[in-house]
Amino acid sequence: MASKTVGDYVLARLREWGVEKVFGYPGDGINGLLAAWGRAGDDPQFVQARHEEMSAFEAVGYAKFTGRVGVCAATSGPGGIHLLNGLYDAKLDHVPVVAIVGQTNRSAMGGSYQQEIDMLSLYKDVASDYVQMVTVPEQLPNVLDRAIRVALAEQAPTAVIIPADVQELEYTPPGHAFKMVPSSLGIDWPAISADDEAIRRAADVLNSGKKVAILAGAGARGARAELEQVADLLGAGVAKALLGKDVLSDELPYVTGSIGLLGTRPSYEMMNDCDTLLTVGSSFPYTQFMPDLDQARAVQIDIDPKMIGMRYPYEVNLVGDAAATLRALMPLLERKSDRDWREKIESNVARWWETVEMEAMVEADPINPMLLFHEASARLPDNTILAADSGSAANWYARNLRFRGDMRGSLSGTLATMGPGVPYGIGAKFGHPDRPVVVFEGDGAMQMNGLAELLTIRHYWEQWLDPRFVVAVLHNNDLNQVTWEMRAMQGAPKFPQSQTLPECDYAAFAASIGFKAITVEKPEQVGPAWDAALDADRPTLLDVRVDPDVPPIPPHASFEQMKATAESIIKGDEDRWGVIREGVKTKVQEFLPRRGDTPQQ
Repeated sequence: MASKTVGDYVLARLREWGVEKVFGYPGDGINGLLAAWGRAGDDPQFVQARHEEMSAFEAVGYAKFTGRVGVCAATSGPGGIHLLNGLYDAKLDHVPVVAIVGQTNRSAMGGSYQQEIDMLSLYKDVASDYVQMVTVPEQLPNVLDRAIRVALAEQAPTAVIIPADVQELEYTPPGHAFKMVPSSLGIDWPAISADDEAIRRAADVLNSGKKVAILAGAGARGARAELEQVADLLGAGVAKALLGKDVLSDELPYVTGSIGLLGTRPSYEMMNDCDTLLTVGSSFPYTQFMPDLDQARAVQIDIDPKMIGMRYPYEVNLVGDAAATLRALMPLLERKSDRDWREKIESNVARWWETVEMEAMVEADPINPMLLFHEASARLPDNTILAADSGSAANWYARNLRFRGDMRGSLSGTLATMGPGVPYGIGAKFGHPDRPVVVFEGDGAMQMNGLAELLTIRHYWEQWLDPRFVVAVLHNNDLNQVTWEMRAMQGAPKFPQSQTLPECDYAAFAASIGFKAITVEKPEQVGPAWDAALDADRPTLLDVRVDPDVPPIPPHASFEQMKATAESIIKGDEDRWGVIREGVKTKVQEFLPRRGDTPQQ
């Protein structure tokens, strides 16, 4: 029987940890691992992306949507460099990912050899919680085990660097000897809740408030039932940070939706008017969208003591698991008998969803992008997994999609990098092959890397129990988010040389590789296109011609601000008349009468 190499041991150890997929791209810096994969019968499965950056994004998507560690692999030099953007996405969104990276042979290190870079220095920041290079076989179990444990414990990326020659060495385990570090598998997590005295202080703050607002983030995902019960006791509304959009159903009448620049009007109004704030599992960074600093008494709950007490002058900071801490808190909370505050929130939420529908119905040339999201919202199955790319797609994802049931969704929240939409969807599909996946993708991100990654979907989709994978492209030939940011933040007109994209027939490309492909050019085609895509027996691309002049107006924008923006572009923006026309038509929807409004006497 052939001896086991270090490469063989790496894969065996990953299997023992329950790792089923490794997202990667080959290269001679990991040839020893690739040979071991051949001997292991592709277990764990090597999922080949089109680029190492996509491998990292796929690992992030897999981790986000499964709660398990994501693993990616790349060769030395350029392969390791390409992983960085995806790993920074994991770092900033607090996602457990382990990168396994090659390096030149030990004998060549320091010799300016081909593809030799200082990987430890390169990864020192992105994998700051744990990065190590394996130089002898006996070192391996401890390094790999710790990389996985630290990634899960810190919800962060870690990295294991293995020189090419080490991968081919015969594996020998660490012994019962001086300067050896044996290791073990597994980790069992405690349910951490705050101490009783701190819970009592938090309850006193929350009981004293008359107008309580809750801000829930991704850290509250496992506390849905507890959040609902606490919100009911406190008569509170619940706003959701962008990464927590799937924490509570948007069909609950007191859920105000997203908060922040991409947030909703009822979230903005609730934060402006509340006298008490409870933040659960969120490090939402934009203080200006929270209550004024002297407006509200506040309590925070977070599992990570490093992230506690940030962003707002919280009076009580509870370190603990969201569900366990809320369960400990509930017996001490007094049910608010006055429900006027809750009723006001529910009225604002109902009006908001009517506004969203009215704005989606505003005519545009040719299609209002909000219509694409509005028509999807009513049709998506309750178990859909959604991903949105950075850019204008993130605006409509945040405000126009109404989550319900067991829907999951995510995007690049903190890094806000372009390009993760399609690979997030791929990672989600490998984690949940029995669930439909929908990706909303701007044409800029599509041209950046989405087109190539459609080939990855084509390569693997027949393995998935549910073949539905829909990529909806917002086709407007404009890097629209930056165009609008230039207008609103810089007071500058559109700069076509940087903003205008080359024309591409996305549907034709998708059709050429076997996708169901639908070109959507008229508003009345949007709903039927979604019906066809969600009923398809294969992946589908929707090439949707949307109007770049429909503004992603934040709910806190006033007519005065819109007027100032219009004045800044009137003298030079090539799309100025369309921008003004669509902006006025969209904004006015907020002020039109609604069902149930009381007529003025």
